[in-house]
Amino acid sequence: MPTTTLANLFGQSPFKALQRHMRVVLDCMREVPPLFEALAAGDQERVISLKDKIFELENDADTIKNELRSNLPKSLFMPVDRRDLLEILQMQDSIADTAQDVAGLLVERPMGLPEFLKEPLMTLAERCVEACEHSGKIIEELDELLATGFRGREATRVEEMVEELNRIEDETDQLGLELTRRLFQHEDELKPVSVMMWYQLIQWVGDLADYAEKVGDRLRLLIAR
Repeated sequence: MPTTTLANLFGQSPFKALQRHMRVVLDCMREVPPLFEALAAGDQERVISLKDKIFELENDADTIKNELRSNLPKSLFMPVDRRDLLEILQMQDSIADTAQDVAGLLVERPMGLPEFLKEPLMTLAERCVEACEHSGKIIEELDELLATGFRGREATRVEEMVEELNRIEDETDQLGLELTRRLFQHEDELKPVSVMMWYQLIQWVGDLADYAEKVGDRLRLLIAR
Protein backbone atom coordinates (compact mmCIF):
# COMPACT_ATOMS: atom_id res chain seq x y z
CA MET A 1 0.00 0.00 0.00
CA PRO A 2 1.62 3.33 -0.99
CA THR A 3 2.16 5.84 1.76
CA THR A 4 -0.53 8.48 1.76
CA THR A 5 -2.12 10.85 4.21
CA LEU A 6 -3.91 9.64 7.30
CA ALA A 7 -7.03 11.43 6.19
CA ASN A 8 -7.09 9.65 2.82
CA LEU A 9 -6.50 6.28 4.45
CA PHE A 10 -8.75 6.38 7.45
CA GLY A 11 -10.84 9.53 7.46
CA GLN A 12 -10.25 12.60 9.58
CA SER A 13 -10.00 10.86 12.94
CA PRO A 14 -7.12 8.53 13.89
CA PHE A 15 -9.76 6.69 15.91
CA LYS A 16 -11.05 5.35 12.59
CA ALA A 17 -7.66 3.78 11.94
CA LEU A 18 -7.55 2.37 15.45
CA GLN A 19 -10.99 0.83 14.96
CA ARG A 20 -10.05 -0.56 11.57
CA HIS A 21 -6.92 -2.08 13.08
CA MET A 22 -8.92 -3.69 15.87
CA ARG A 23 -11.37 -5.25 13.42
CA VAL A 24 -8.52 -6.97 11.58
CA VAL A 25 -7.00 -8.03 14.91
CA LEU A 26 -10.32 -9.61 15.88
CA ASP A 27 -10.53 -11.45 12.56
CA CYS A 28 -7.06 -12.80 13.29
CA MET A 29 -7.66 -14.07 16.83
CA ARG A 30 -11.06 -15.58 15.90
CA GLU A 31 -9.13 -18.27 14.03
CA VAL A 32 -7.49 -19.58 17.21
CA PRO A 33 -10.36 -21.85 18.37
CA PRO A 34 -10.76 -23.36 14.86
CA LEU A 35 -7.01 -23.95 14.92
CA PHE A 36 -7.32 -26.09 18.04
CA GLU A 37 -10.39 -27.83 16.61
CA ALA A 38 -8.37 -28.82 13.54
CA LEU A 39 -5.55 -30.00 15.79
CA ALA A 40 -7.99 -32.10 17.84
CA ALA A 41 -9.30 -33.65 14.63
CA GLY A 42 -5.77 -34.51 13.51
CA ASP A 43 -6.26 -32.36 10.39
CA GLN A 44 -2.74 -30.95 9.93
CA GLU A 45 -3.59 -29.64 6.48
CA ARG A 46 -6.29 -27.42 7.97
CA VAL A 47 -3.96 -26.41 10.80
CA ILE A 48 -1.49 -25.16 8.18
CA SER A 49 -4.26 -23.42 6.22
CA LEU A 50 -5.50 -21.61 9.33
CA LYS A 51 -1.93 -20.70 10.25
CA ASP A 52 -1.51 -19.09 6.84
CA LYS A 53 -4.76 -17.15 7.29
CA ILE A 54 -3.70 -15.93 10.74
CA PHE A 55 -0.30 -14.83 9.40
CA GLU A 56 -1.97 -12.97 6.53
CA LEU A 57 -4.37 -11.15 8.86
CA GLU A 58 -1.56 -10.31 11.28
CA ASN A 59 0.36 -8.82 8.36
CA ASP A 60 -2.71 -6.74 7.41
CA ALA A 61 -2.91 -5.49 11.00
CA ASP A 62 0.77 -4.56 10.89
CA THR A 63 0.21 -2.58 7.70
CA ILE A 64 -2.52 -0.51 9.34
CA LYS A 65 -0.44 -0.10 12.50
CA ASN A 66 2.59 1.13 10.59
CA GLU A 67 0.55 3.54 8.47
CA LEU A 68 -1.09 4.97 11.56
CA ARG A 69 2.23 5.38 13.36
CA SER A 70 3.84 7.01 10.33
CA ASN A 71 1.04 9.49 9.68
CA LEU A 72 -0.14 10.31 13.19
CA PRO A 73 0.39 14.03 13.85
CA LYS A 74 2.64 15.02 16.73
CA SER A 75 -0.25 16.92 18.25
CA LEU A 76 -3.95 16.20 18.01
CA PHE A 77 -6.78 18.63 18.49
CA MET A 78 -8.69 16.21 20.70
CA PRO A 79 -8.66 15.18 24.37
CA VAL A 80 -6.30 12.27 23.70
CA ASP A 81 -2.55 12.19 24.10
CA ARG A 82 -0.66 10.75 21.12
CA ARG A 83 1.19 8.36 23.42
CA ASP A 84 -2.07 6.99 24.81
CA LEU A 85 -3.33 6.28 21.31
CA LEU A 86 -0.11 4.48 20.42
CA GLU A 87 -0.26 2.43 23.62
CA ILE A 88 -3.78 1.26 22.78
CA LEU A 89 -2.59 0.44 19.27
CA GLN A 90 0.27 -1.63 20.67
CA MET A 91 -2.01 -3.59 23.00
CA GLN A 92 -4.36 -4.35 20.12
CA ASP A 93 -1.46 -5.43 17.95
CA SER A 94 -0.20 -7.75 20.67
CA ILE A 95 -3.44 -9.73 20.37
CA ALA A 96 -2.73 -10.46 16.70
CA ASP A 97 0.94 -11.15 17.44
CA THR A 98 -0.04 -13.70 20.08
CA ALA A 99 -2.47 -15.46 17.75
CA GLN A 100 0.38 -15.65 15.25
CA ASP A 101 2.69 -17.11 17.91
CA VAL A 102 0.16 -19.84 18.71
CA ALA A 103 -0.36 -20.73 15.06
CA GLY A 104 3.35 -20.67 14.28
CA LEU A 105 4.25 -23.02 17.11
CA LEU A 106 1.57 -25.54 16.16
CA VAL A 107 3.02 -25.74 12.65
CA GLU A 108 6.71 -25.54 13.55
CA ARG A 109 6.28 -28.40 16.02
CA PRO A 110 3.27 -30.52 15.01
CA MET A 111 1.62 -31.93 18.12
CA GLY A 112 -1.46 -33.95 18.84
CA LEU A 113 -3.96 -32.47 21.26
CA PRO A 114 -4.12 -34.74 24.34
CA GLU A 115 -7.65 -35.80 25.19
CA PHE A 116 -7.35 -34.51 28.77
CA LEU A 117 -6.59 -30.99 27.46
CA LYS A 118 -9.16 -30.85 24.67
CA GLU A 119 -12.31 -29.64 26.45
CA PRO A 120 -10.70 -27.21 28.93
CA LEU A 121 -8.43 -25.77 26.24
CA MET A 122 -11.37 -25.05 23.95
CA THR A 123 -13.25 -23.47 26.87
CA LEU A 124 -10.27 -21.23 27.62
CA ALA A 125 -9.76 -20.27 23.98
CA GLU A 126 -13.42 -19.40 23.45
CA ARG A 127 -13.58 -17.33 26.63
CA CYS A 128 -10.43 -15.45 25.61
CA VAL A 129 -12.04 -14.75 22.25
CA GLU A 130 -15.05 -13.33 24.11
CA ALA A 131 -12.70 -11.03 26.03
CA CYS A 132 -11.19 -9.77 22.79
CA GLU A 133 -14.62 -9.31 21.21
CA HIS A 134 -15.69 -7.27 24.23
CA SER A 135 -12.56 -5.16 23.91
CA GLY A 136 -13.45 -4.56 20.26
CA LYS A 137 -16.90 -3.32 21.26
CA ILE A 138 -15.28 -0.83 23.61
CA ILE A 139 -13.01 0.46 20.83
CA GLU A 140 -16.06 0.98 18.64
CA GLU A 141 -17.35 3.42 21.28
CA LEU A 142 -14.45 5.83 20.69
CA ASP A 143 -16.43 8.02 18.31
CA GLU A 144 -19.18 8.53 20.88
CA LEU A 145 -16.62 9.13 23.62
CA LEU A 146 -14.93 11.81 21.52
CA ALA A 147 -18.26 13.46 20.73
CA THR A 148 -19.05 13.72 24.45
CA GLY A 149 -15.57 14.83 25.48
CA PHE A 150 -14.96 11.56 27.34
CA ARG A 151 -17.59 12.56 29.88
CA GLY A 152 -21.21 11.94 30.76
CA ARG A 153 -23.44 8.96 30.13
CA GLU A 154 -21.25 7.51 27.34
CA ALA A 155 -18.18 7.56 29.58
CA THR A 156 -20.13 5.78 32.30
CA ARG A 157 -21.30 3.18 29.80
CA VAL A 158 -17.74 2.52 28.63
CA GLU A 159 -16.53 2.23 32.22
CA GLU A 160 -19.20 -0.41 32.81
CA MET A 161 -18.07 -2.24 29.69
CA VAL A 162 -14.50 -2.18 30.96
CA GLU A 163 -15.66 -3.62 34.29
CA GLU A 164 -17.33 -6.48 32.41
CA LEU A 165 -14.13 -7.02 30.41
CA ASN A 166 -12.14 -7.22 33.64
CA ARG A 167 -14.57 -9.84 34.93
CA ILE A 168 -14.20 -11.94 31.79
CA GLU A 169 -10.40 -11.70 31.97
CA ASP A 170 -10.49 -12.82 35.60
CA GLU A 171 -12.43 -15.89 34.45
CA THR A 172 -9.79 -16.64 31.80
CA ASP A 173 -7.09 -16.44 34.48
CA GLN A 174 -8.91 -19.06 36.51
CA LEU A 175 -9.50 -21.26 33.47
CA GLY A 176 -5.82 -20.98 32.58
CA LEU A 177 -4.74 -22.01 36.06
CA GLU A 178 -7.07 -25.00 36.04
CA LEU A 179 -5.81 -26.05 32.61
CA THR A 180 -2.19 -25.74 33.72
CA ARG A 181 -2.89 -27.88 36.79
CA ARG A 182 -4.48 -30.51 34.56
CA LEU A 183 -1.43 -30.46 32.29
CA PHE A 184 0.92 -31.07 35.21
CA GLN A 185 -1.32 -33.80 36.61
CA HIS A 186 -0.84 -35.70 33.35
CA GLU A 187 2.72 -34.65 32.56
CA ASP A 188 4.02 -38.22 32.92
CA GLU A 189 1.89 -39.14 29.89
CA LEU A 190 3.73 -36.67 27.65
CA LYS A 191 7.30 -36.08 26.58
CA PRO A 192 9.00 -33.30 28.61
CA VAL A 193 9.29 -31.08 25.53
CA SER A 194 5.57 -31.48 24.84
CA VAL A 195 4.77 -30.45 28.41
CA MET A 196 6.86 -27.29 27.91
CA MET A 197 5.22 -26.53 24.58
CA TRP A 198 1.70 -26.96 25.94
CA TYR A 199 2.53 -24.84 28.96
CA GLN A 200 3.69 -22.07 26.60
CA LEU A 201 0.58 -22.41 24.43
CA ILE A 202 -1.71 -22.16 27.46
CA GLN A 203 0.11 -18.99 28.53
CA TRP A 204 -0.23 -17.47 25.07
CA VAL A 205 -3.94 -18.24 24.82
CA GLY A 206 -4.45 -16.55 28.19
CA ASP A 207 -2.44 -13.57 26.94
CA LEU A 208 -5.13 -12.88 24.34
CA ALA A 209 -7.53 -11.92 27.13
CA ASP A 210 -4.80 -10.14 29.06
CA TYR A 211 -4.01 -7.80 26.17
CA ALA A 212 -7.72 -7.24 25.59
CA GLU A 213 -8.08 -6.18 29.21
CA LYS A 214 -5.15 -3.78 28.86
CA VAL A 215 -6.92 -2.08 25.95
CA GLY A 216 -9.95 -1.49 28.17
CA ASP A 217 -7.86 -0.34 31.12
CA ARG A 218 -6.04 2.22 28.95
CA LEU A 219 -9.38 3.64 27.81
CA ARG A 220 -10.53 3.83 31.42
CA LEU A 221 -7.45 5.94 32.19
CA LEU A 222 -8.35 8.30 29.34
CA ILE A 223 -11.82 8.76 30.79
CA ALA A 224 -10.42 9.38 34.26
CA ARG A 225 -8.18 12.25 33.12
